[in-house]
Amino acid sequence: MSASRSAPDRRGLVDSATLLAFDHGLKRIGVAVGQTVTGTATPLETVSARDGGPDWSVIDELVSAWCPEALVVGLPLNMDGTEQAMTRAARRFGRRLQARYRLPVHWADERLSTREARERLALEGRPSPDDDAVAAQVILEGWLARPVPVQA
Repeated sequence: MSASRSAPDRRGLVDSATLLAFDHGLKRIGVAVGQTVTGTATPLETVSARDGGPDWSVIDELVSAWCPEALVVGLPLNMDGTEQAMTRAARRFGRRLQARYRLPVHWADERLSTREARERLALEGRPSPDDDAVAAQVILEGWLARPVPVQA
């Protein structure tokens, strides 16, 4: 570990870690980048998917460009906290990310992230059809703010 980095926190990340977050969907996957040092996130782009499988070349480029220390995947849960088919699909996607990039994958509760994304876009006067990357931003901001990570 370099001298400029501090000791890892209880999530295994250093204070200045870069993270990529994903809002997984069957047709589109929103991607955002964030930093633990600032606790902030920025939407990057929406990656096309076919039956839940992303365009891996785009994700390869994002991982290469941002060099994240970890990845965060939103878990779509029902409002009562129970799982659904999309929860299992997001977990499969997260396992594929972990195997492909050999990076830790953390899970974040993504309930109401799309609603929050649409509200943010509406306040900015921007259209909401491409709200997936902003939803990934909301997911990552929520994860960064949580004192205890969600367990998969």
